[in-house]
Amino acid sequence: KMPQTPPFAAMFDSSGYNRNLYQSKEDNCGGLYYHDNNLLSGSLEALIQHLVPNVDYYPDRTYIFTFLLSSRLFMHPYELMAKVCHLCIEQQRLSEPGLDKNWMQKIAPKILQLLAEWTETFPYDFRDERMMRNLKELAQRIASGDEMYRKNVQQLLQQLIRKLAALSQYEEVLAKIDATSTDRLTVLKTKPQSIQRDIITVCNDPYVLAQQLTHIELERLNYIGPEEFIQAFVQKDPLNNDKSCYGDQKKTRNLEAYVEWFNRLSYLVATEICMHVKKKHRARVIEYFIDVARECFNIGNFNSLMAIISGMNMSPVSRLKKTWAKVKTAKFDILEHQMDPSSNFYNYRTALRGATQRSLTAHSNREKIVIPFFSLLIKDIYFLNEGCANRLPNGHVNFEKFWELAKQVSEFITWKQVECPFERDWKILQYLLTVPVFSDDALYLASYESESPENHIEKDRWKTLRFVSEV
Repeated sequence: KMPQTPPFAAMFDSSGYNRNLYQSKEDNCGGLYYHDNNLLSGSLEALIQHLVPNVDYYPDRTYIFTFLLSSRLFMHPYELMAKVCHLCIEQQRLSEPGLDKNWMQKIAPKILQLLAEWTETFPYDFRDERMMRNLKELAQRIASGDEMYRKNVQQLLQQLIRKLAALSQYEEVLAKIDATSTDRLTVLKTKPQSIQRDIITVCNDPYVLAQQLTHIELERLNYIGPEEFIQAFVQKDPLNNDKSCYGDQKKTRNLEAYVEWFNRLSYLVATEICMHVKKKHRARVIEYFIDVARECFNIGNFNSLMAIISGMNMSPVSRLKKTWAKVKTAKFDILEHQMDPSSNFYNYRTALRGATQRSLTAHSNREKIVIPFFSLLIKDIYFLNEGCANRLPNGHVNFEKFWELAKQVSEFITWKQVECPFERDWKILQYLLTVPVFSDDALYLASYESESPENHIEKDRWKTLRFVSEV
């Protein structure tokens, strides 16, 4: 029987780490430093030891998550895996001969559980062949002891392979989408009048568009590995200047793809507004997007909401004064107020807390949706990482910092696991993901052609843009 672990959302209490859970397996030293039963720091070796179960001990789930998440600031996951395997084999070697089978029955479920938690929460670590090799060797050793363990091991490996296959498939789809959409039209190849389709002809209901945006957000969120937040900040280990854990490549592709989606949505909003020649059409599209943004807010999709607002605040759109004069802006003012950056996004953070509370008591997936304003989430984690040292002056790993990092990332994991309750509309999704969007220059050119430049700077820019587009 596998050791029971608490549900993910309940892992961290409000102070950032659980109380009364981290008494060391032997005593309060052994390279680990506690205060009031909270693990605050330790040598890297002692922390690795603390991760590995033995006959009498299984690490708490919060510790496993926190250490697996943050250890990559000091060593590559495959190096950690090699050490874990070594410690497990060492334990087996040291057990008394004859007690081997008995020992195996006690320890095997615990090692399996640790491997299950690792492969479940950080599956992307196992895209590395060295990781997979170590995992298979250790799993093989466990499986050889008992038929039941063999089945468990097979199941664990199959689930992991399925996850990695799904990731590869997702990456292929992203590559296809990138190839299909001419992501930035350098200039307006055709006059705006010849536009056949716009967003309103594809989907005239703002509520439905907000739902489809939520589909895209949740899918992209779901593929971001929690470790990508940490890997984005990996630098050289201060104790070993030549060694950078991820010098080969920063494994943050899914996180980057999600940021690219935010930028694409902003440019799409600006393009949809600027491409119309008639003022009344532009005003109608602005009002449409205000309604979409409001629906996103109600759903709890703050990332699309912020992308739409940022698209409407781009200079080529915001300078269209005659167009804005025809728009009923009261609703837009309310949304801008909600996402106002002053006081460190105080209004947004209050709304996010409200949505998080709602999701905790939710009875349906619809009420569980919380899609944070992603750039701000990354910024918060970045400042937390930059603001505290990884190591203390005595060389110990600063574990208190890692509890805080893990707390923030664990909240994100809860959000990304929500299944989208809305029906997919492939026609709308296809449009949102692949329709060409204008570059900055194309947006300005369309904007100046709609409402003439107002000053010398704008006039000069317009002349240059027209010259370039005609060449």
